[in-house]
Amino acid sequence: MAQIDAVIAGVRVGDNSPVRLMGVVNVSPESFYKGSVKASEGELIRTVEAFLKSNTDFLDIGGRSTAPYLKTDVPLEVELERVVWAVKLVRDVFGDKIPIVVDTTRSRVAEEALRAGANIINDVSGLREDPRMATVARDYGAPLIVVARVPSYKRGVSPIDQVIEAVKDSLSRAVDSGVDEKAIVVDPGIGFNRFQELPWYVWDSMVLAELEKMRALGRPILVGVSRKSFIGEVTGRRDPAERLYGSLGATAIAVYNGAHIVRTHDPAETLDVVKVASFIRRLKSQYTSW
Repeated sequence: MAQIDAVIAGVRVGDNSPVRLMGVVNVSPESFYKGSVKASEGELIRTVEAFLKSNTDFLDIGGRSTAPYLKTDVPLEVELERVVWAVKLVRDVFGDKIPIVVDTTRSRVAEEALRAGANIINDVSGLREDPRMATVARDYGAPLIVVARVPSYKRGVSPIDQVIEAVKDSLSRAVDSGVDEKAIVVDPGIGFNRFQELPWYVWDSMVLAELEKMRALGRPILVGVSRKSFIGEVTGRRDPAERLYGSLGATAIAVYNGAHIVRTHDPAETLDVVKVASFIRRLKSQYTSW
């Protein structure tokens, strides 16, 4: 299978690069993990400083909770104010030390964040919520993360195959709008696809188990499992603050099965896990026989 390599906002990502860390900062008090919420300048600055010390490659900033099981939506103006404030603050303090990802499904938020200094758009709707999002990415030359949002459950089709089909649809939407395919990263959407026919924690676990199949898309793979609800269901840890070790276990599996970027609330704790899992993955590909 062909090698996967790309340059995303100046960072080389893919088979021939280290697995990259994307640190998460939320400026939305509604977020499911309260430990990720940074409401003041001091908190935000200290967090980014710590991320940089942990070799974090990307900073993901979100101003609106996207957890599908929470009813915590906020008006556009609120999300816009939060995100632009955070992006401007990080740029003013840290300059260009770290690429900034704006985590939003609203094109206006993405556009204003890019104007304020963000580099990458992370659309967890897979370009389904706002048809203008791909146009903004094209016009600003911004790399785009597309997340698998499976529209409906297909009985008899494996979760990973349904994920791949959904991502293909999002890729087509992006490319048809003029986005450079070489600047697109794909995400299997852990935590976002929920159906009555199959428990979500089973779905997410099956996707991670067969993640390597996403290589067929030819794009770098980003996985975000950090402190998510499927980990709480598997471990019995209802409080996201107690899900660190489960997150690290799921991260190791994701990296071993092909993740090129890991989105995490805890870069310092995740760093060595990623190094070990990626080292073993490389050995697996290099030594096929003895």
